[in-house]
Amino acid sequence: MFQETLSLIIVAMLWGGTNPLLKKGSNKIVEIKSKSRIKQFFLEIKYLFTNIGYLIPLALNQLGSVIYFFALQNIDLSLAVPVANSLTFVFTALVGWILGEELPSKNVILGISFIFVGTFMCCYDKFSSG
Repeated sequence: MFQETLSLIIVAMLWGGTNPLLKKGSNKIVEIKSKSRIKQFFLEIKYLFTNIGYLIPLALNQLGSVIYFFALQNIDLSLAVPVANSLTFVFTALVGWILGEELPSKNVILGISFIFVGTFMCCYDKFSSG
């Protein structure tokens, strides 16, 4: 069970850690302008798929999804969903802060603390009863 929980933490790290990188890698997409909606769409697709600053975080994010898929085979959904999704928020806030986004407010830090406590309680319940 420990290995599965660790894989969910890795998933959260990959998902949460890549969210700010994806945002940063795609920030210039708003500068792409075309009169035709179809041409606009294809220019945006071309921008994303030729932008290494977007593609590497996207690949890492998708790797997290593959790990999550395999982790779901061996772990209860009532543990997998809250652990992966709540910790994703934590890693998004931390990596965003490391990349120069605004410092998390006191409320965000309090929320992160609650996430850690709740995640610990979910894991403890599963470990102690299983």
